[in-house]
Parts: sequence; C-alpha cells; structure tokens
Amino acid sequence: MAARSRRARVADVHELASGMPHVTVVHGSGGNPVYQVGRKSFVFFRTPRPDAFDPETGERYPDVIVFWVPSESDKQALVQDEGSPFFTTPHFNGHPSVLVRASRIGELTLRELTEVVQDAWLSQASRSRAAAWLATMGTRS
Repeated sequence: MAARSRRARVADVHELASGMPHVTVVHGSGGNPVYQVGRKSFVFFRTPRPDAFDPETGERYPDVIVFWVPSESDKQALVQDEGSPFFTTPHFNGHPSVLVRASRIGELTLRELTEVVQDAWLSQASRSRAAAWLATMGTRS
C-alpha cells in the first residue's frame, strides 16, 4: 500500500496539523492540544463533553477530534456520507466543523486526512497566508 493511501493514524493528525505554516499549539484545560493559525483553532482534540456520547451506554466519547471545514455544504457532505466516520452534534449546529472519534481515524486514508487537515487550516488562515501556501502547492485553488 502506498504511503498516501495507507490508513490514517492519530499521530498523522498531529504531524499534519503541526506541519502547516504558521501553526502554534496551545493546550486546553484538560491538556488537550489545540492547533491554531493566527490564533484561530483549526484542529483540536476535545475533552469528553455531554454532547458526544455512546448512544448505547451513555458514556461520553473520550477521543473526539474537531476539524474546521470551509462551509456548511462541506460539513454536510462529510457527515451525511454513510461511509464517513465524521459526525456532528446539536452543539455544533451552525458551526463550520465536523467531529471524528480518534478510534475511527483509521477509516480514513492518509490522503483523505491530509485533505481534511489542509482544508481546516485554509478555512482559518488569513487570506494572505492561504494564498502564499496555495502558491507553493501549485495544484490547489
């Protein structure tokens, strides 16, 4: 299996997010990493919250990762795809982000995860930073 088509891992989330330009990492009250560009979060690891829970046991998910998305239509495309591990909760209604459990990140390929992280960064980066990065990529617009 080629490296880009292998299954994604949680370590890839950290590597990809921290590898984007102008990224800082802050830590939430639970020590959870929050990746930011220009002081705007684009990927963060959530602490267990009452809105994301196992419907069978009622236990809060301890491993939720939040990714910003460019638009509501991008969000809906991800959460409505039955083959996708992405989901949302009422708490995130109207918020341009999707959730995924770390335990399900392997349902994505590294290529898919890379696109999600890059789109998250682009959705929060300043226009000038986004344009500069896109110019170096040459293929994305």
